[in-house]
Amino acid sequence: MSFWKWLLAAIILIFAVQHWRNRPLPVPPGSIAPNDPVQTMLSKGTVYEQNNYNLTALADFTVEARVLSKQTYSSDREAQLAPVDLALGWGAMSDTAVLDKLSIGQSNRFYFYRWEKEPPRPASEIASHSANMHLIPTTSAVEKALKEVRVGQVVRIKGQLVEAKAADGWRWRSSLTREDTGAGACELIRVEAVEIK
Repeated sequence: MSFWKWLLAAIILIFAVQHWRNRPLPVPPGSIAPNDPVQTMLSKGTVYEQNNYNLTALADFTVEARVLSKQTYSSDREAQLAPVDLALGWGAMSDTAVLDKLSIGQSNRFYFYRWEKEPPRPASEIASHSANMHLIPTTSAVEKALKEVRVGQVVRIKGQLVEAKAADGWRWRSSLTREDTGAGACELIRVEAVEIK
């Protein structure tokens, strides 16, 4: 076998292994992450420096939720801080019976969902019980854990909702409510700990 055939075979094998390791987990019906995220506003947030950005903590934040979708980034400016986005669902949005009636995905730092004919739950509940979360790992171990998360798993993430600023005027601010949708509705989390349930 020529070098190029061996190389092609190796590339195919690497992609196949990555696909197998990241395949969604089968989950039976029922809410597997019933609780709402816990947010505690901070009157004066600590400022952290990371990768030449200042991160001002706006609120302490803990979420335990089902992973609905995962997207990794490496080429946009935001990837310097948040290489992983997770679309997370809790309550009804962690129930396979609901999720099977939705089409869910992520693109360009947005999370989207669609349904045919009628939504499986009220649209306001779908929006308020799921969110796209931009994740800023504080250590290489946290980053590795986030990158290994699989769709269908329940994760517990603890950290702070933050506003990120750079010297050139660039800024990126977290949403502080689960009720919003569209641009600016995502949470920007400085992740101190992640646990896969």
